[in-house]
Amino acid sequence: MADPLKEQNVAAHALALVQEAAGPYLDSLPERRVHDATHDPLIDDLGGPLSEHGDGALAAIEQLLAVGTQASVHSAGPRFFHLVVGGATPAALAGDWITALLDQNSGLWVTSPLASRTETVVLGWLKDLFGLPQDFGAVLTPSATFANLTGLAAARYWWADRHGVDVVAQGLAGLPQLPVLTSGLVHASTRKALQILGCGRDTLRTFVRDDAGRIDLAALERALIELDGAPAVIVGNLGEVNTGDSDPIDELADLAEQYGSWLHVDGAFGLFAAVSPRTAHLARGVARADSITADGHKWLNVPQESGFSFVKDNSVLGKTFGGWGAAYLPTLDDEQVSYNMHGPESSRRARAFPIWATLRAYGRAGYRDMVERHLDVAAHLGRVVDEAPDFELLAPVQLCVTCFRYRPPGVPEGELNALNARLGAAILDDGRVYAGTTTYRGMTALRPTFVNWRITEPEADLLIQVIREIGPGL
Repeated sequence: MADPLKEQNVAAHALALVQEAAGPYLDSLPERRVHDATHDPLIDDLGGPLSEHGDGALAAIEQLLAVGTQASVHSAGPRFFHLVVGGATPAALAGDWITALLDQNSGLWVTSPLASRTETVVLGWLKDLFGLPQDFGAVLTPSATFANLTGLAAARYWWADRHGVDVVAQGLAGLPQLPVLTSGLVHASTRKALQILGCGRDTLRTFVRDDAGRIDLAALERALIELDGAPAVIVGNLGEVNTGDSDPIDELADLAEQYGSWLHVDGAFGLFAAVSPRTAHLARGVARADSITADGHKWLNVPQESGFSFVKDNSVLGKTFGGWGAAYLPTLDDEQVSYNMHGPESSRRARAFPIWATLRAYGRAGYRDMVERHLDVAAHLGRVVDEAPDFELLAPVQLCVTCFRYRPPGVPEGELNALNARLGAAILDDGRVYAGTTTYRGMTALRPTFVNWRITEPEADLLIQVIREIGPGL
């Protein structure tokens, strides 16, 4: 590497290149194709053998910008409805640049009191936003999957403790199988978390009353009775990815209290229902849960990677993730919090900064307005679909998801799944908008999800326009 003093001067010039490119790129997003495959060959320019001496910082940044601003999937723009992916608000984007600039290790208080204290502040603000008690324990994570892992690890600690075992110190040997009970709305990340925790991906039991996966409360209660007082974990799902449907969290909390179970709520994007009076009923009872997860890079609109985990018993996270026994690490402290002892990460990016910036910038009312605009967009698309002769709405619009399929007159039922699968692939190949397919109640369907702060009704209308242009040729 070149002389450090010289490189320090280069850093400012490299950042200036990024700043110069940022304005035109961000301004182009509303009209830009989400993906233009003709630019994909540019990605090959990033390959080749490792240079012996390097091309210098400015040349490297110029090349990365030239490729990235063209060959990216432009998911930050308002035409990306695939999966459940938000953008980054202007404040969050700038806050993320500050995160990289300051380059703080937020794992230990001693490495960054600033990052640790800011994390405490934003976790308090998030509890306030979602209507959770301030005495809940909490930690920021890289994603909702990591947040599920964190909450379920806390549940596993609680469950093993009920059996008289310190699972952190002694592991799972000799313990029975952890009973985890849920509905058909469960997300794959819950299974992944159980897999990582050594509890088994396929041990989770689902209790459903229909082909949409809605929960059978009576059957779940019978399973709890059969456990004869043994501790169990109930997973409630707030905001299912295909339709936005949710389990009745309040009723699950009743069962958890009656049978001495741990209630974990996966609210990856559905927890934001609590932000609007129009949808707050869907989140009723969530404050009674023992652990709750949500995602920041979905409806909060902060950059990847961001999630949150909340745990009712403030001491359990420290018991689950602290006590490493390394002499160079500080012990837990209620005032000088080291968040790497509250979650699965050790060294951690200071992901609290963009969250702080966006919550400070827009406040509760700003997020309520954004959530309600997305509710309106999803409902608008639902009405368009429901009134059209060539589409079929497959589920009521409850949150930010509109689940439907293309059904032109005269196409037999037996051919609709294949037609919609071809349509989904064609939409992505076209690139003007991005919306993926799913399987819902045995039907291949589209499920555009509206969580990007830039999205308004015209973007949803564009999806219909694109389908009607390319659908007849399939």
